[in-house]
Amino acid sequence: MSEPCPVPPQYARRYRWDAIAAVVASLIGLLALLVSGYTAYVERQQVRAQVWPYLLVGYSDTAQAVVVLNKGAGPALVRSVQLLVDGKPQRDWEQLFTSIGAQGSDDSVKSTLNGNVLAPGETLEFLHMPDRELWQDFRTESHSRLVMRVCYCSSLGDCWLNADRDDPEPVAQVQPVDACPHLAPEAMFDG
Repeated sequence: MSEPCPVPPQYARRYRWDAIAAVVASLIGLLALLVSGYTAYVERQQVRAQVWPYLLVGYSDTAQAVVVLNKGAGPALVRSVQLLVDGKPQRDWEQLFTSIGAQGSDDSVKSTLNGNVLAPGETLEFLHMPDRELWQDFRTESHSRLVMRVCYCSSLGDCWLNADRDDPEPVAQVQPVDACPHLAPEAMFDG
């Protein structure tokens, strides 16, 4: 068996510099990959902020209406709406009025929120009651008994649940959720 040829000293130094250069190039490539990943993460956060919806739900006594307002920067895709009277889900406006003992009227304007898309700055009158006396009756009866939960998502798929301040479940008024709950048909409000 023959012995390997010894590397002449003038070439040995060259091989060491080539190895060092390869290691340095690999480290620079890894660093570039990390910077690229971080940049993509920051850009994703910026896009999320640009399409972030923020729904507010409340009573407007001057307009005599239950209003839903998108104060966010992006559209809100409403995935589910749940109205509960005394903890029991309501299917539609008729059942809701019956449950709280308030009277609706033929001239009341009722909108569909479930499955709707609210543009930034858009206000939806979910319920408008022109009759002042009927509105006051509705407000009095619903004040402590009616809970409204609206789950909505951004165009990127990030979702939030907006719950009334009077909701018996201990949740923040608007909280992020992984996904909107899939409610049984009898639990979802479809008014």
